[in-house]
Amino acid sequence: MNQKEQLDELVREFNVPSFIERDPIRFPRRFTRLQDIEVSAVLTSVITWGKRSSILNDADKMHRVMGYAPYDYIMSKEWEGLRHSRKNIHRTFFEHDLHDLCRSLYAYYSENESLEDLFTPENGGVLKGLARFGAMADMRHVTASIDTSPCKRTNLMLRWLVRNDGIVDLGVWTKIRPADLIIPLDTHVCRIARRLWSNDLPKTDRMATALKITERLKDMCPEDPCKYDFALFGLGEAGGVFPFSRL
Repeated sequence: MNQKEQLDELVREFNVPSFIERDPIRFPRRFTRLQDIEVSAVLTSVITWGKRSSILNDADKMHRVMGYAPYDYIMSKEWEGLRHSRKNIHRTFFEHDLHDLCRSLYAYYSENESLEDLFTPENGGVLKGLARFGAMADMRHVTASIDTSPCKRTNLMLRWLVRNDGIVDLGVWTKIRPADLIIPLDTHVCRIARRLWSNDLPKTDRMATALKITERLKDMCPEDPCKYDFALFGLGEAGGVFPFSRL
């Protein structure tokens, strides 16, 4: 079995419906209105770092604050009461940080229907969209500069919203191709990728590394390279035996 076949096997193992309930994607999947899905995806992805059980507990806590109605919460400006709150939501993310994000989302949705337009090919594509998204007022909590960060959390959000295989990811955005996505580069993905392609990757875990890994994955599946996020992340998180030879 070659490397592609083994990665495809891992995708089939981890990209399954049972994955949803133990993953943060379960929160945006609760909704049917596009804007609810988008707001939930943004805010959930913001706190998707650290211990999985804490992420799930804290994402639920944040959705309770929003009354499980994310878009209505944004547009009703109920978040204004959080401006000076020091109550913790997740690790270094507090209610006053949630206030800042909600204010930015309110300003955006007051003039636009969907966040998708930030990332479309007509507006410069995913890379420029990441920069544009991060440049929105108070979106520093969402994504750092593409020059210094792999923008893991925003790329994870994009995977949720764009990939459309009907299994785990939602696929509610249709103007962006899965082929244009960038791998969400977290510690698990990076560790496994470096075992596979250590001689071909930059030394630092920045956007250049995420793009290089994505290019290697495109060699295996040009139309949907980020399906392998399930394989690399799943194997890394499980701490499984590494079965692949280096290229």
